[in-house]
Amino acid sequence: MDAQAALYLGLILVAIVGVVGALIPAIPGPSLVVLAVVGWGLVKGWAVVSVALWVSIAVLIASLLIDNLAGIVGAQKAGASKWGQIGSIVGLLLGFFGLLPALPVGGPLVGILLGPVLGAIVGEMLYRRTIPLIPRLRVSIKAALGILLGSIVGNAIQGLLALGATIVFVGTTWHTAF
Repeated sequence: MDAQAALYLGLILVAIVGVVGALIPAIPGPSLVVLAVVGWGLVKGWAVVSVALWVSIAVLIASLLIDNLAGIVGAQKAGASKWGQIGSIVGLLLGFFGLLPALPVGGPLVGILLGPVLGAIVGEMLYRRTIPLIPRLRVSIKAALGILLGSIVGNAIQGLLALGATIVFVGTTWHTAF
């Protein structure tokens, strides 16, 4: 195998990591697919990757929109307040940077998964402080699960889009590597 073919296979691997990253928080997603396409465009020329480049950029933009909208839609469907949504964002940041004190294992990945849920619960509990504790806790958990479900659905959509962009990349450029 020549160096160019090895580079191409490496770029496909980068794109596949991008597909996985679209599914798992904290790993770069569709941006890695764009990076792989750009890498091959630098080697083979932009005409070779033009279709794949436009598709991967469109997927990246759509993924950014989905990332921002999915949690919000999930929150709204579950009746979450702005406080719950803000709590979710704060929890995500605290979880990512490992500032949640009760995480002896898993590090940032577990923090990214648990942080938004715990943050949304805290935000909702604060917002609904006039409601008795048990009903307030139920509403808060429901709102947190709505935010979580929205994020999971959003990640699944992003993963499918990134997979589609990767397939377009390989399908339109395979003949240029071998």
